[in-house]
Amino acid sequence: MEKLTNKEEVVMQALWKLKKAFAKEVQAELNNTVHYNTVSTIIRNLEDKGYIAHQAFGKTHQYYPIITKEDYRSAFISKAMKQYFNNSYKNMVSFFAKEEKITAEELREILKVIEKKE
Repeated sequence: MEKLTNKEEVVMQALWKLKKAFAKEVQAELNNTVHYNTVSTIIRNLEDKGYIAHQAFGKTHQYYPIITKEDYRSAFISKAMKQYFNNSYKNMVSFFAKEEKITAEELREILKVIEKKE
């Protein structure tokens, strides 16, 4: 799965939220902060990369994701873990703890989730 650019991720977030949308609806979801032509170009790129597909309505197209947010997140996290944490969840969690991005209480909650699965 190819990594998306920041702008592509923003458009994908909008499409995941909307489920199906025309380019103008995606632009509106982005509070019109991105020009329509830019949204349209990003949508075409996402379709070329295999992240979205469309249904034609005459000359207009309604777009929808074909890659789920969960699948993208999983692939992205797996790649980051391999590249930055020696493929170790322990190293990744330790990093967040050292950077004070996760609290002891949150770690206890994670342990409860792990213990329930065992």
